[in-house]
Amino acid sequence: MHQPLIMSEIIQDERPRSYGEKLDAYRAAAWATYKSKPMSHWILLTLSSGAMLIAFPASSLLSRVYYSNGGTSKWIISWVAVAGWPIPALVLIPMYAVLGIFPTPLTFNLVISYITLGFLSAADNLMYAYGYAYLPASTASLLGSTSLIFSAIFGYFLVKNKINASTINAIVLITAAMAIIALDSASDRYGSVTDKQYAMGFVWNVLGSMLHGLIFALSELVFVKLLGRRSFHVVLEQQVMVSLFAFMFTTIGLVLNNDFQTMASEATSFKGGRSSYLSVLIWGVITFQLGVLGATAVLFLASTVLAGVVNSIRVPLTSIAAVILLNDPMSGFKILSLVITFWGFGSYIYGNYHASKDSS
Repeated sequence: MHQPLIMSEIIQDERPRSYGEKLDAYRAAAWATYKSKPMSHWILLTLSSGAMLIAFPASSLLSRVYYSNGGTSKWIISWVAVAGWPIPALVLIPMYAVLGIFPTPLTFNLVISYITLGFLSAADNLMYAYGYAYLPASTASLLGSTSLIFSAIFGYFLVKNKINASTINAIVLITAAMAIIALDSASDRYGSVTDKQYAMGFVWNVLGSMLHGLIFALSELVFVKLLGRRSFHVVLEQQVMVSLFAFMFTTIGLVLNNDFQTMASEATSFKGGRSSYLSVLIWGVITFQLGVLGATAVLFLASTVLAGVVNSIRVPLTSIAAVILLNDPMSGFKILSLVITFWGFGSYIYGNYHASKDSS
């Protein structure tokens, strides 16, 4: 099993006294960490981090473009989020042959866990779809950061993860940032969106973040209780199976809501025509799965701390891109909320970094 890279392990117990000595020590640690892994490792880690930083913001912007250019269905966007489940499967299947490994045996409990997580993921995507239908992409991205709060809370109760002072500080800061956005709703709304729709998008987005936190904790519980290991191909197997079941549940909802027929009518009235409509949906499918695949690789190749760092950078990137590309409203209160959210992420990352260093 791969162990996370922690540069502080390489630094000797004797602490340097001056700032220059500290800087030299960290440079030496960084160089030693770099030399401890082959070049292929760092190339893959760079590509994986890049996938998170590009694909996740792109999928968020595409969801908003779908609604702003004439799309109306919540089920279609939910379906787009999981329709790319074969993409990680295309990475997983060759691994069996190249590495000479076998698929993890499917026990009854494991199948039930995948079905449950798939159903919850389908519901989660539907909630986020309501958020992107009625909120600016920058706002929806900021609200999505509350999943960190719920991940910590559910992780504490379900997986017995520890909550330290830095985590509590992060929870308070991110909650305050969301309250600021709620109070500034008057300047953070598209003209075509009513007060009721904005409130609905706000609530569903937060509920989606809460469910996302629960899914994250339950996924970790599956590894602890049922799988007992966390290798790259096992993580990919879980991603493929959960996405497959989420795809099945979402497809059922799509059929019952007659949204396959809606696709045909939306394509004709969509701004830019049928080709633009298909481009938004297809690229939405690709970018979402590439983002998840990149996050999976970062978790495996480095640590949850680095994944948290990359994820925290993703939030302001999405907000800035939405303002530039989609002309999202960006008031002083939203900027303040963005800064506080980033501060909350930093507090969480700092606390968990030191916790992992102490446990090692």
